[in-house]
Amino acid sequence: MYVCSCFGITEQQVKKHAEDGACTPRQIASASKAGTDCGSCVRRIQALLGRGACPRRELADQGRPVLAELERLEEAA
Repeated sequence: MYVCSCFGITEQQVKKHAEDGACTPRQIASASKAGTDCGSCVRRIQALLGRGACPRRELADQGRPVLAELERLEEAA
């Protein structure tokens, strides 16, 4: 099913970007352009993202530096 008619972005594509680390509609927009034209799909994108686990969001909620911490976690893996 299409989420963004303007750019032909599907639910599956949004979910794939989310699996790859996009945690917000803005990050989905950066990855796919979805939500950057008429904006009518932004709420649907938000609903697909939900409040699931997101390392960037969890670090930000804790007031910790997101990019430096993610780099440290990736190096440890």
